[in-house]
Amino acid sequence: MRKSITRFIAIFLKWAIYIALFVGSIRFFAMLSTVHGKNYPADHFANGHPSIIALLNSELFMGVIFIVTLGVFAFVGKLLWQLHEVAVHKSQHNNSVHTTLVFALSLCGLFINKAYWVAAIVIAFTRWDMIGKALSDVIHLGVHGKSRQSESTSENV
Repeated sequence: MRKSITRFIAIFLKWAIYIALFVGSIRFFAMLSTVHGKNYPADHFANGHPSIIALLNSELFMGVIFIVTLGVFAFVGKLLWQLHEVAVHKSQHNNSVHTTLVFALSLCGLFINKAYWVAAIVIAFTRWDMIGKALSDVIHLGVHGKSRQSESTSENV
């Protein structure tokens, strides 16, 4: 019970800090805008009702839009980075011996050419044990003239 209360308080405080930072950032960027004055001319109103221009000229609204835009760019950048690192994570998850190679190719793909990133994806997601077994079967068939499966069935009979 005590753990769940402590966890709830920690989550609540974390969200309170996020919201405070969000509101503080909005106020900060709204204060940086000194171009627009406080008295709006009559052409900002249509038939006595405010038009959208007044909203767009609001420093507070533009601060919100700026913060939301920065957040969207940061989120998309994070998603693109996770997509870029998918080969490295897959290689580490499989405890592959190719992890260093995949990491190097992934970095080359980021800075040099995207073909290196594609090569890293191919290396990370390839089942090398199955490819090795298939190549071994092909070599065995070429050397002995018959497949291993037919040898094992003839020995069992």
